[in-house]
Amino acid sequence: MAAIEFPDDLIALERSAWEEIQAGALTVPTALAVHEGVTAFAAESELSRLDVEMQLKRVVRHPEVVAA
Repeated sequence: MAAIEFPDDLIALERSAWEEIQAGALTVPTALAVHEGVTAFAAESELSRLDVEMQLKRVVRHPEVVAA
């Protein structure tokens, strides 16, 4: 799969969610914001929501792998 160019605000949302997950404190509003952002981005870019979500998680959680 080709690299997806994510907008900064979507990356920031996923980073917030990941920080909350690591702290054991993910909130519904944060999870919902990420879900809605991923869904909207996927629809706008005509990509699979699942592919968008998986690659966004990789970009945020494993940037060293994505950069390689």
